[in-house]
Amino acid sequence: MTQDPNTPGVPPEPGPIPTPPGAPIDYGVAGGGYTGPPPSKEDQTLGLLVHLLGILGFLGPLIIWLIKKDQSPFIDDQGKEALNFHLTMLIAYVVGGMTMCIGIGFIILPAVWVISVVFSIMGAMKANQGIAYRYPVTIRFIK
Repeated sequence: MTQDPNTPGVPPEPGPIPTPPGAPIDYGVAGGGYTGPPPSKEDQTLGLLVHLLGILGFLGPLIIWLIKKDQSPFIDDQGKEALNFHLTMLIAYVVGGMTMCIGIGFIILPAVWVISVVFSIMGAMKANQGIAYRYPVTIRFIK
């Protein structure tokens, strides 16, 4: 390893590792991102819809995922991600509803709604850019 001529005694930072030709490109985040062909504009739009329709419930992501999962690896990935997140949110809504009688549900339900809307919008914006989104708070029911 050679030293950086501008700062003696400090080794230089390593550069990016080149991707071999023909290797799948990782469009997601570290820890299980999407690897596959770049999504088409239609796939990006459907990815946006998968995330946004999840705000209304898990049926929107489920329908789009079931229709398009075999045609697009990007929609397969993002559909599963959105479906898992919104099923997790459904569980949180049920817990919030059950705890309404002791008062804590009045805090849980609005918090779950805000988390669902904010993360869904973030996912929709990323998917519309062709970047796979990973929700930070989710149970992976569908792998």
